Amino acid sequence: METAAMLPKDESRPALPQSGGADAARIARTLDRLASRFPEQPSLAELAVEAGVSAHHFQRMFTRWAGVSPKKFLQHLTLEAAKQRLRQSASVLDAAYDAGLSGPGRLHDLFVTFEATTPGEYKTRGEGLTIEYGFHDSPFGECLLMVTARGICGLGFVAPGERDAALAVMSRGWERARIRRDDAATVVYIPRIFARPGEVRAHDASPLRLFLRGSRFQLKVWQALLTMPPGTLTTYQDLARRLGLPRGAARAIGNANGANPVPWLIPCHRVIRKTGALGGYAWGEGCKMAMIGWEAVAADAAPHGLSAQGSSPPQAMNGGFSKPGLP
Repeated sequence: METAAMLPKDESRPALPQSGGADAARIARTLDRLASRFPEQPSLAELAVEAGVSAHHFQRMFTRWAGVSPKKFLQHLTLEAAKQRLRQSASVLDAAYDAGLSGPGRLHDLFVTFEATTPGEYKTRGEGLTIEYGFHDSPFGECLLMVTARGICGLGFVAPGERDAALAVMSRGWERARIRRDDAATVVYIPRIFARPGEVRAHDASPLRLFLRGSRFQLKVWQALLTMPPGTLTTYQDLARRLGLPRGAARAIGNANGANPVPWLIPCHRVIRKTGALGGYAWGEGCKMAMIGWEAVAADAAPHGLSAQGSSPPQAMNGGFSKPGLP
């Protein structure tokens, strides 16, 4: 299938590193538990006991996934660290938003653009459209990717045993489309979506295109999220302010985040509570913690801090996070 989204130019490029099986499941469970106990900072020994492995094994497998030790990873996930990152992000985000929303958003050295359905297409719920989907390993558990000839229309993260439920949720709004599984057609996007630094650069790649179905308000929120560089955080209230909305619109912002059909690509995980707490996430707070923690590590390691784009992603996992309920 020919698609509007840019495919990788170098097919000989190594695939994402894999970290499947028991270790992936242990890491996912650990992050779920850390999210449920946030902002506690358990010791390495406590984490290892909960994972059912030795401290040495846990240190090794976690570092292989995150790129840093559990201790360093957790240092980015305290309430004070979150508040500090909110303060550091404020001027960066104001500048990014003031630069205008007409340009493409940046993510991992990528340009990401989107096309929205027309009002007529919104009403017909995908009639005449073909959507191909596949299940693949990702750095944040197994993912479900859905693509059309006009771009990526869905991305979700699947807990073990929930493939059918995830597909049902991600297919909402597209009930009249022809939806068929084709892992071979969708897997080519995975290295691009979770790209390493330097693999895809602005000068040698067209934008990664998204095809989104949403209300006018939702599209406005999602477009604003695309202006946020990796490693930055904002609050629901501040995002409402940047959009020229009253402070009371924070709940509506949260609802638009929850309806985001392509999390990670449209980075709704970068919106947290003003207290520094994570806030909810449609795919589970463990998944949100993993994304925020990795981006914080990568941003601090980059030469220009929060303004830098991209770093090495965590190891791909197929273990999956548990979720309080699909969106």
